[in-house]
Amino acid sequence: MQKGFTLIELITVVAIIGILSAVGLIAYNGYVSAAKRTSTENAMQQISLAQTEEYSNTGSYYENESGCDSLTAGTSQEIEDDLMGGANILTQVNSKGEREAIFDYHVCIERTTSGHIITAVEDKDDEPCTMTLDNNSVWTRGEHC
Repeated sequence: MQKGFTLIELITVVAIIGILSAVGLIAYNGYVSAAKRTSTENAMQQISLAQTEEYSNTGSYYENESGCDSLTAGTSQEIEDDLMGGANILTQVNSKGEREAIFDYHVCIERTTSGHIITAVEDKDDEPCTMTLDNNSVWTRGEHC
């Protein structure tokens, strides 16, 4: 009578576990990116509400001083400081004392003739997700979202 497992049986089990973990990791990464995108959309909705309040108080919409040509943590921080009263909904301070995006998206606001557009761009080099929300609550999402 044989005791224990053969080497082939052990290798087969390890291979199956490896395949299952690879599938699980891919699914997990999809969930994480979807959660970051949804959190950014919620933050954009909050900014849109703050824009409505800004318009009620001043008669004009807020826009980033630095413009939206290059979105950085700085454009997001401007929104937090100037429009949101210092609420950290978009950025946080990392261990080096630098500002970084919480959800890996940089946000900026541009004024238009009919109101404003809030733009969020994912902070990655290849195929970033780009989302916009205008003052009429019309969403536009890029093909990589």
